[in-house]
Amino acid sequence: MKISETIDEVKKELSSDEQMLASAFKLEKFYKKHKFKIFTVVGLAVAYFGGTTIMEAIAQSKRESANSALLTLQKDENNSKALEELKTNNPALFELFTYQEAVKNADSTKLKSLSSSKNPIVADIASYHLSVIENQEADSKLYDDMAKVYNASLYIKAGKISEAKDELELIGEESPTYSIAKMIKHYTIKGK
Repeated sequence: MKISETIDEVKKELSSDEQMLASAFKLEKFYKKHKFKIFTVVGLAVAYFGGTTIMEAIAQSKRESANSALLTLQKDENNSKALEELKTNNPALFELFTYQEAVKNADSTKLKSLSSSKNPIVADIASYHLSVIENQEADSKLYDDMAKVYNASLYIKAGKISEAKDELELIGEESPTYSIAKMIKHYTIKGK
């Protein structure tokens, strides 16, 4: 009985070795047939991941350079080298820095140029502050309720009490400026 079991085991081993050898031949045949495609896919994958890594390293270097320039400008706002470096490496951050300086110095020329910015947030807040500096009616999406309070104050100064009241009525109760609008209506407009 042991001999027959041993013979069965040997047959099974030979059968599995035969299958492994057949698989190796199939794999070799597949490799020879698709060798060019395999190398192309591997090459493209290496190029993609290598390119992505290089581009990320360049972007990181630009961010670090722009941050360094901004820190320099916060200490010395007249540093032209740092200003140019910030403008080159991070135009959006350059616009925010320019906006901050323009508001701090009430520079209407810079605010006018920023109000036509491609960045809608910078353009909106710059045009709002330009209107405030030039004592004109303000219109803003981001500072909507603040613009209404400001416009109401301009109407009150001009003696247009009904327009001021109408402007303040547009401010909803959920707005943080609602209490300011309510006080202005109470103390300035009440009874008129």
